[in-house]
Amino acid sequence: MSLARLVITAVYVEGRSKSEVAREYKVSRRWVQKLAARYDAEGEAAFEPRSRRPRSSPHRVSGELEEQIVALRKSLTEQGLDAGAGTIAFHLAGRHGSAPAVSTIWRILARRGFVTPQPRKRPRSSYVRFQADQPNERWQLDITHWQLADGGPAEILNIIDDHSRLLTGSAARHTFKAADVVSVFRAAAAAHGLPATMLSDNGAVFTGTPRGRGRVALEIELAALHISFRHSRAYHPQTCGKVERFHQTLKKWLARRPAAATIAALQAQLDAFARYYNTIRPHRALGRRTPADAFAARPKACPAGLTAAAHYRIRHDRIDDSGVITIRYNSKLHHIGIGRAHAGTRILLLIQDLNVRIIDNATGELLRDLELDPGRDYQPTGRPPGPTPKTPRKRRTPRP
Repeated sequence: MSLARLVITAVYVEGRSKSEVAREYKVSRRWVQKLAARYDAEGEAAFEPRSRRPRSSPHRVSGELEEQIVALRKSLTEQGLDAGAGTIAFHLAGRHGSAPAVSTIWRILARRGFVTPQPRKRPRSSYVRFQADQPNERWQLDITHWQLADGGPAEILNIIDDHSRLLTGSAARHTFKAADVVSVFRAAAAAHGLPATMLSDNGAVFTGTPRGRGRVALEIELAALHISFRHSRAYHPQTCGKVERFHQTLKKWLARRPAAATIAALQAQLDAFARYYNTIRPHRALGRRTPADAFAARPKACPAGLTAAAHYRIRHDRIDDSGVITIRYNSKLHHIGIGRAHAGTRILLLIQDLNVRIIDNATGELLRDLELDPGRDYQPTGRPPGPTPKTPRKRRTPRP
């Protein structure tokens, strides 16, 4: 028997007062009164369970905004672009200055049948991710297959920057030969600079070592430029996961376009997508920045031994209690002021010769960008000093 039925029985059958019943069963007298009034009006229906959902919710997403979310989902999907809840929130914020939470958009899409929940899917937080600290520190390259309009085969070579996800090279051929790979690499390096290392799988155009055929053209080219070339182990595409995932994004976009009749037409499509992907499309792994913005935000790495005069390094540190960090340059220790407001903050230092960029390791915020003055021990913040608080003068007590 439910507590509600027990209370009503005590009031109407036993004839006890509502106050006495409330004290006996340790419930509020108001609830007993409300239950009795409901029983008088509805009879046995008063004991049926009722929803506790509020009659109105002032913070609920409006029907108009929900329709915009659905329209964006359809539009982005038809164009072959990323249509996830995070991307939709990004576009809504661009339109209105703000957007519902990503979780709210996800629930709307799930309720409208656009998303199938996958409760057994492994959460993203469980993955161990590796990312280069600087642009051009590592490039990943790989070849994927595509079909022309007549069903003829085509191959697409993609090269992306590991840190910024910038698409540095994307080219189409009927079949890639070793010389073609070198040609695409040279064009990418001319546009974006030489990488310090490169990473690929064990394809025949990338390495001849597994087949005992000596070095291929790309290996010879990279060795001459002092670029380290590494390869994933066999049957483990996760090592080159960034470029492998990019293939999916590219193919999803191409599938929504008319099939290219020739390699030249396919190349035109690749060039159009590269412009959109690098400069317009917000990237989830970059905090919704574009790859071009992420590529330009930090100093570029370069092959070892090419620029002996230049000095590059990355350091993780913590701002001390006085708002200062120390850095050694040319065997001399220098102190850099950041400000007491940032005391204890974990930071990332990007050092390129005398240029020092200090970044909040948790938020990515640029705390300071300065040119180190080798002739000074302390590098001031450059901000005007605040007013010095005056010490109140003690009043003299008159002698008796």
